[in-house]
Amino acid sequence: MYNINRRKFLGLFGCSCCSLILPSCSTVPITERKQLSLIPEAKINQQAAAAYEQFRKKTKLITKGSQLNEIKKIGKKIENSVSSFFINQGKDDPTKNFGWDYVLVDNDKVVNAWCMPGGKIAVYTGILKITKNTDALSIVMGHEIAHAVARHSLERASQAMTINLGTTVADIFLGGAINRTRNTVGQNTGLDIFQLGIMNPFGRKQETEADYLGLIFASLAGYDIRESVKLWERMSKNKGKETPVFLSTHPSSKKRIENLNGWIEEVMIKYPPIKT
Repeated sequence: MYNINRRKFLGLFGCSCCSLILPSCSTVPITERKQLSLIPEAKINQQAAAAYEQFRKKTKLITKGSQLNEIKKIGKKIENSVSSFFINQGKDDPTKNFGWDYVLVDNDKVVNAWCMPGGKIAVYTGILKITKNTDALSIVMGHEIAHAVARHSLERASQAMTINLGTTVADIFLGGAINRTRNTVGQNTGLDIFQLGIMNPFGRKQETEADYLGLIFASLAGYDIRESVKLWERMSKNKGKETPVFLSTHPSSKKRIENLNGWIEEVMIKYPPIKT
């Protein structure tokens, strides 16, 4: 076995990681942010589709009525507008392989909506009490669809793989110092330094990106995106006292409102309703 000092090893390891990661970078549509992509998107979408089917079987759903029809109508308009936008721009449509589907979950206690990779969308009846109108609901759905279009789930999984690999190898040469520090801080404070220092800020970045892209998607579909500010004002009142930002994967309501106010005019000018 060849002898190699710690500094030389870490240098070589860093180079080998770069050779793996650099070819595995992709770009978020519209924002053009570079993102890590170590897992095939088709694999993530397939896993999400299977999980979604299990969710449908085990969850109480509303299968007819005006609320479900409204959700499907908004979704279809955003689907068509997003596809048309990229096609008109001469760019690859990031949703071309999506298997779109929409469900309305009968749960007034949950103020939430989500979109799985590949376009599987769930809206909970609890959030409809906050949205109150079609334009606000389009903002919520646009935001969730943006997570799928921007491949945020794939990016989070790729980042987790990289962090786990990097810390494991580094700890071998640091005598376990990273894990000891992580465990000590966790025992004394109940907090995970990796969660606070890496995952939470990264989550907030993705949420902000989804807010921006979701605003664009709702605008392209012809909805009044000025309603986004009123929506988050209502959301803020519903939340009550919020978790400190550094402990959260989401920006504060105040920050989101500030961002939206800064984006609305630009988005309305640059991304007007598109004919589909």
